[in-house]
Amino acid sequence: MTVAPDGGEIVTLVTFGVRNGVATLTLNRPDARNALNLQMKGDFLRALEQIDDSVRAVLVRAEGPAFCVGQDLGEHADALALDAGSALGTVREHYNRIVAGITDLRVPVVVAIPGACVGAGLGFALAGDLRIAGEDAKFATAFAGIGLASDSGLARALAHAVGVSRATELLLLGEPFDAAQAQRWGLVHRVVPAADVDRVAGGIAARLAEGPTLAYTRIKELLRDVVGQDLADALEAEAVAQEALARTADHRGAVDAFSAKQRPRFTGS
Repeated sequence: MTVAPDGGEIVTLVTFGVRNGVATLTLNRPDARNALNLQMKGDFLRALEQIDDSVRAVLVRAEGPAFCVGQDLGEHADALALDAGSALGTVREHYNRIVAGITDLRVPVVVAIPGACVGAGLGFALAGDLRIAGEDAKFATAFAGIGLASDSGLARALAHAVGVSRATELLLLGEPFDAAQAQRWGLVHRVVPAADVDRVAGGIAARLAEGPTLAYTRIKELLRDVVGQDLADALEAEAVAQEALARTADHRGAVDAFSAKQRPRFTGS
């Protein structure tokens, strides 16, 4: 929390904290269903910048009944009225940087999704690695409904996750879909009772924070690069990754633990 020039308090709209190797980023504008205004986007970028080498997993969650309903359209309308030519500068200045920041993290990112997850909010969620949704979660792309194409990497993420055909349907028609559909299509990995979203997602993040961090980094890299790779390149990339990981303390310790019939303890090194 910071202090405004008039002496009032400014609430941080994306809070950040680290515990036991898990960095938690919390969308914190519940009264607006976590609609993204200028301050919130800036706070999100500042939170991402705080993630350092001590972090071994990231949890992105939200306060209130919604994950994120995308851009604050009231603020957007005001920006259009002031300067229509630059109103969408936020795409490059904020949305692109946030999605790249999430995607490029070397550690696993778990996203806890309660309620509505729409527009840029959906793009942010798909930038993570694992998504846990509440049974009440609702999703939509929403862009075509206001005369825009997608942003926040949504076209690419949807095409990668569900294929070009369904991505086309979701972006052109903009029809909402629920958590069960999202799970069937592979957009979310688990659907749990709404009251359990944070607990389940937090538990997965904690489990990942105790895992082989360097191996997770390589897994993320292999999955990121797989689209468009031919078989020979994919095989070589896996070979390079295995050669590097075979030299890590985590791998050697896990092999020794297996031989001793013990549970391995990973240190991320």
